[in-house]
Amino acid sequence: MMRTTTKRMLPLLAATAMLGTFGMSGAAMAEGPDSTSLEANLTQLNDSGASGTAWVTVEGNEVHVKLDSTGMLAEAPHAQHIHIGGKNQCPDPTMEGTGVDGAIRTTDAAGDYGGVQVSLTKEGDTSPDSALAVERFPTGDASYERTFEVSDEVAENLRNGDGSVVLHGVDHNGNGTYDGDQMSDLDESLPSEATDPAACGALEMSQMDAMPEGGAETGDGTTAGIENSGAMLAGGGLLTAAAAGAFALRRRQSQK
Repeated sequence: MMRTTTKRMLPLLAATAMLGTFGMSGAAMAEGPDSTSLEANLTQLNDSGASGTAWVTVEGNEVHVKLDSTGMLAEAPHAQHIHIGGKNQCPDPTMEGTGVDGAIRTTDAAGDYGGVQVSLTKEGDTSPDSALAVERFPTGDASYERTFEVSDEVAENLRNGDGSVVLHGVDHNGNGTYDGDQMSDLDESLPSEATDPAACGALEMSQMDAMPEGGAETGDGTTAGIENSGAMLAGGGLLTAAAAGAFALRRRQSQK
C-alpha cells in the first residue's frame, strides 16, 4: 500500500512559502542553539475536508506547539494529539478501515501513527492520560498554541523527527453533529463519527526558525490537573474525542 508521507527535510524555501500562506510575520518564539523545529502539513482522512499545519519546537523537555486547522466540524470538540510509534507516518487516505462504508476508525491506523504520546489540550495535563479529555480540546476550526513539558522519551522522539499530529472528529453524514449507528472503537457509548480521524500530518524536521503569530486557543502552560477521559454533551450534539495509547489494526471492509 502506498504511503503518502515520508520523512525528509523540508527545504527552507518551502517553509518560507508556508509561512506566507498562513500570514506569519517574524519570529514568535525565541529558539536556543539546542532547539529542534518540526512541521507537519495535515491532510484530510475520511474525506473530512479538514487540513492544517502544525509547528513544533523542542528544547530540552519543553515543547511549543502551534496548530492551525480548517474544515473541522463547527462547534464540536476535536481531540488532537501527537502520536508516536508505528511507522511514524499517516495512513494512506484511501486505506480501507472498519468504519461505515470503509471509513478509517482511530484504531485502524495505529500501525501507521502509533499511540497518543501528547494530548494537545488547551489547559491542564497534556499526557496520554488526557487523550479523551474532551472539554479541554479546541472546538471547530481553532488556532492552537501552547508550551508544555514532555517526558524524556517523548522529547527524544520528537528531536529525532518521529511523530504525527492527528485531529479527530468527522461528520460523515454531513448533518452537522456527531451521530450514526456505528459506535466508537474507543468508547462504545459514543458515535464513531466523534472519534474517527479527520486529518493527519507526519512531523518532519524543519529549517524554519520562526513560528506564526496570531490569535490562538492557548493553554495555561501547565501540565497539572490530570482529568478524567470521557465525553460530554454540548450544543445538542454529542461531543467526544479520540485517541488511545495502543491500537489494533483492522482491515477496511469496502472501498470508500
